Amino acid sequence: MSCSAMKELEKIIGYTFSDRGLLEQAMTHSSYANEYDTSLPHNERLEFLGDAVLELSVSETLYARFPQVREGILTNMRSKLVSEPTLARLARRLRLGGFLFLGKGEERQGGRDRDAVLCDAVESLFGAVFLDSNYSTARRVIVRLFDPLWPSSLPRERKKDFKSRLQELTQKIHQARPTYALIGSQGPEHAKMYTVELTLPDGSTCRATSTSMKKAEQCAAEQALQDLNATRDDDC
Repeated sequence: MSCSAMKELEKIIGYTFSDRGLLEQAMTHSSYANEYDTSLPHNERLEFLGDAVLELSVSETLYARFPQVREGILTNMRSKLVSEPTLARLARRLRLGGFLFLGKGEERQGGRDRDAVLCDAVESLFGAVFLDSNYSTARRVIVRLFDPLWPSSLPRERKKDFKSRLQELTQKIHQARPTYALIGSQGPEHAKMYTVELTLPDGSTCRATSTSMKKAEQCAAEQALQDLNATRDDDC
């Protein structure tokens, strides 16, 4: 990579390398090394390291930005931010495709705009920044580059299904889970109906029939919830 190209990329990411060899390695795809010089360092190992640095940086930032949010939602938010489509979109914004060293075959296959290649390049770049400096510096670079991507509001939490709600309730009352069993099915293949029996920890049962086992289980759970809540109301 020419000196001017390195300077341009450093300006784009807002970080100046002490060891520009790391930057060049981060932009070298394995196809290039395999085609021109197998001893040439490429970005697969940096990608491995950068993936870990990125995940920790995103986790730490989300933890600080959303102090009241439970673990499950934080996990979903992080998964979306570090996903291949999101990282590829970031790479395009940084114009990383134009700085990559690719083998001729990868070039012909459109590697400069392929999500997987761009995602790996972003992770490799973060790994290179980390090795060239430290975690705190790498995190600052990541947080700044991710600035347009951080969620501004919480995702809407989906309402729990009947099976989940019933399981929570039976765990609370009986410290045990309900069980489901397929009792039978009837009808032609294109319109088969399934009957499921639900057994609660206290031994009581209820059955439901629907067009799939999953739907039948949900119907049985809904019925069991209604029965349990009615019983609890009567006890009061």
